[in-house]
Amino acid sequence: MTGYRFYSAADRRQDEIWDYTCEQWGEAQAEKYIRGLHGHIQKLAERKRPWKPLPSSLIVPPDLDIDVFFSRYEHHYLFFRELSDGAIGVMSILHEAMDIPVRLGEDLGRIDRGKRPSKPQ
Repeated sequence: MTGYRFYSAADRRQDEIWDYTCEQWGEAQAEKYIRGLHGHIQKLAERKRPWKPLPSSLIVPPDLDIDVFFSRYEHHYLFFRELSDGAIGVMSILHEAMDIPVRLGEDLGRIDRGKRPSKPQ
């Protein structure tokens, strides 16, 4: 399967991106940015964009034994993993101006180890 799914933290961040973009630049720009973001994620899922391993300076919680990858889309970094069915699970989406190590740690720390991400996109 070459789809993608969102964990709750990434889904919430996506909503924040929509709200902020809509407030600052209008609904048309929010729609354009979110569609572009989803297009980028789909290309990652299809392996048409490179997967970069998470740098060792960004800590994954020790009880979360997974490989984490990242990619950049315009002003946001996407953090994801490969799921057992070959799809990708987007765990976090963070703006370049955020304190990425802290926010990523918060988002990864909230992942319910027994719960799969939301339904495929």
